[in-house]
Amino acid sequence: MKHLVNEAFLQKAAALKPQLVEKIHEPKAMVEIKKGKVVKSQSIDQLGQMQLGKGDKVCLDFGNHYVGYLTLHIHSEGEHPDAPLFMKFKFGENAQEITDCSEDYNGGLSRSWIQEEWIHVDVFPAVVQLSRRYAMRFLELTAIDTSPHYKIVIDHVEFKAVSAVEESAGGSYVTTDALLQKMDQVSLKTLEDCMQDVFEDGPKRDRRLWIGDLRLEALANYETFRHYDLVKRCLYLFAGCRHENGAVGACIFTEPKVFVDFIYMYDYALFFVSILLDYYKASGDEATARELWAVAREQLMIGLSARDERGVVIEDSGAFLDWKLGLNKQAGAHGVLIYSLRQGIKLGKLLGEDVSLFEEELVKTIRAAKEYLWDPSLKLFVSGKEKQISYASQVWMVLAGVWDQKTNQEILACLVQLDPEMNMVTPYMNHHFVMAYLECGQKDKALDYIKSYWGEMVKDGADTFWELYNPKNKKESPYGSSIINSYCHAWSCTPTYILRKFFS
Repeated sequence: MKHLVNEAFLQKAAALKPQLVEKIHEPKAMVEIKKGKVVKSQSIDQLGQMQLGKGDKVCLDFGNHYVGYLTLHIHSEGEHPDAPLFMKFKFGENAQEITDCSEDYNGGLSRSWIQEEWIHVDVFPAVVQLSRRYAMRFLELTAIDTSPHYKIVIDHVEFKAVSAVEESAGGSYVTTDALLQKMDQVSLKTLEDCMQDVFEDGPKRDRRLWIGDLRLEALANYETFRHYDLVKRCLYLFAGCRHENGAVGACIFTEPKVFVDFIYMYDYALFFVSILLDYYKASGDEATARELWAVAREQLMIGLSARDERGVVIEDSGAFLDWKLGLNKQAGAHGVLIYSLRQGIKLGKLLGEDVSLFEEELVKTIRAAKEYLWDPSLKLFVSGKEKQISYASQVWMVLAGVWDQKTNQEILACLVQLDPEMNMVTPYMNHHFVMAYLECGQKDKALDYIKSYWGEMVKDGADTFWELYNPKNKKESPYGSSIINSYCHAWSCTPTYILRKFFS
């Protein structure tokens, strides 16, 4: 697969690589977990008194979600060890992962993402350091086998958490509403743990830079940590290694060298424009915005080329929008194109660039939406040959500003009343639903919805917000099993952005 590589951009990205902040954490308690719930807890002080032999296990609770590296100090008791210790480590971002059986997994993603390790230890005392980075709150240790002549004792456990930011640097959201305050804290923790060498989508999986996640992480970052250089680094990474036709890839690998993934997503590529505009407005860094304008402009041109003879974005554009199975993405992708054209025009004007072409195409693209995707009898947008009605289609057309604010309010009211089968399953899409309410000036409804969706995750025990959350099916997964789901995921961190920007 051929790529367009701009070495100057990649060098700038490399120079912006952050020095990670390290902090040591120790377990807070020993717990017993059944059916995904903590049913018993005891003092961690008891750990050093426990002797573990064949088949014995202990589960440790670190009290919060962390991303980093584990070190274990152990010694033996009894006769001289005449066989190695064979030990299993199982990490859980939440309690459910500890009780899920990995052997039963037969999903669409590699089971290698399941957070488990097996080691042998021959000589005691020993300091065991796992080289792989993990994302976790719970750690289950199982002595699979020793020998009849000795047992092991765990003397000390520590976890070196890493992040690009200091936890305290994010500040706090001041409110008398305890649920909103907790939601802000969980959002901030989600963002912190996803801020590594780049803005990762999830520190458990996929542990890389996805542009859709970056857009929302960056917005949250501007209201909290204000780590502008990390956003700048990510922009240069996406601009520095692109697909052969100039399109920005959906995600970037950074090790062992920068490499753009083969995946192209229509909406994600267009969002490069929005990210660059947001970065410029937040940081005031005109030089970067000016240098990357040509890349942003090219994404708009590629986006415009994916329209049919009517001026409507084609059905197989490759847009993402949401994980909802069966979702027709034509209308939603068309809305993203209009939204991005508006963003590009704003950015171009700030930079003094000629945007007349985009202004002309914006008029045409809005006209096509009204003529071919709007159903006046339903007062909703329809998508594809089957004229599917979905949340994603309405939300993106509202955000695109196809109609005026009053009509947009009516669209959302009609949508909620109809509650079509094509609903939303990710915090990513739910974020845009909330933003649609805010775009319509309906702040009360936006706040109520945040409480009902992210607030429900808090009530379900979230330390960090999850990749996928369907309140009607809390174990839903697009991968075949929830054991592979990410429970600290960047695109779910936006309550801290919304609360601080619109409700402070």
